[in-house]
Amino acid sequence: MRKNLFLIILLFAISFSAYSQEEVQINPVGYTVPSLTISPDARGAGMGDLGAATSADVNSQFWNPAKYVFAESDAGLSFSFTPWLRQLVDDINLTYLTGYWKFDQRRALSASLRYFSLGEIVMTDYEGREYATAFPNEFALDVAYSQKLFDNFSAAAALRLIYSDLNNGKNLTNSGSEIYPGVAVAADVAMYYRTPVQMYTGDGTFALGLNVSNIGSKISYDEFASSYFIPTNLRLGTSFDYPIDEYQRLSFSADAYKMLVPTIDYTKTAENVNYYNDMTSLQGIFSSFSDAPGGVKEELQEIAWSIGAEYVYNNQFSVRAGYFNEHQNKGNRKFFTAGAGFKLNMFQLDASYVISVAQTNPLDQTLRFSLSFDLFGLQNLMR
Repeated sequence: MRKNLFLIILLFAISFSAYSQEEVQINPVGYTVPSLTISPDARGAGMGDLGAATSADVNSQFWNPAKYVFAESDAGLSFSFTPWLRQLVDDINLTYLTGYWKFDQRRALSASLRYFSLGEIVMTDYEGREYATAFPNEFALDVAYSQKLFDNFSAAAALRLIYSDLNNGKNLTNSGSEIYPGVAVAADVAMYYRTPVQMYTGDGTFALGLNVSNIGSKISYDEFASSYFIPTNLRLGTSFDYPIDEYQRLSFSADAYKMLVPTIDYTKTAENVNYYNDMTSLQGIFSSFSDAPGGVKEELQEIAWSIGAEYVYNNQFSVRAGYFNEHQNKGNRKFFTAGAGFKLNMFQLDASYVISVAQTNPLDQTLRFSLSFDLFGLQNLMR
């Protein structure tokens, strides 16, 4: 595929910005390395892009690593693949590998590798002449440690290395400026609480989850002549799992999500450019709660939310559905999701699908696939 570097970056950003054609005051929160915000696994994506408080599974690393100590198996591995923005291009995709290991019933270690490819890009000058070809990509490697602090409460911390290479490491110039790979480090802090609820049909489970992700350094593509915020975010969720009978379970979940990066006042961008460039990541986090040009009303618009449900039969077949909502002034991502899962012995296959309800949304018809393995079960099977 042939496309200009800045054109594809613009197209990529469209998926995280406004789609509505109504005349509204559009002011989305801006940040770099947006691939870090993409839901990587099919289970969470099938329930409306949520997972802060859902039951623990192998893909908890992205949603809330504190859940791992409550996982049924002592070890697991998962591979996920997402063809991205298929309504616009055909060679952008996200690949995600994650796994965990429980030392005992109170401690767990987990890790994940995320690779995002923006496909082939042919760069051109102002006259349309081709002068280089690159394959930009982004990846993130992280490790997390989680521990039960009480029988019903756990906490986790994660460290992450982020690498964003927009021109495939060739240091090619565009508009007279060299573009270098950007590197950043970040951390996550997560907590998870769950408690049994006695129901007529059996024990249900009520859960709360909190995850503050990507607390870390800013990133630069011009040797720190300028720097940009990575997508630090706050996710808070709740979930209730209800046993219908001996073989069937039904869960309902909800997440609220807010970016912890400054909101730029685009009417004053020229005079504030140095202010945002010099602001530290920590200052950006605190500023994000009170810097929206529209005041409290606009701050509330920056909170996206999602709801979802999951039906499980005999711990083998799963059906999922959900809805994600983002205010039209802050991105206008509004979509329904559907998903299904099938578990056979130590293997599980999940898939999810996006159905957009916003106009001209390139996320429409996005598919995700996840293949998971119960490593502890496989080990016992091979003995």
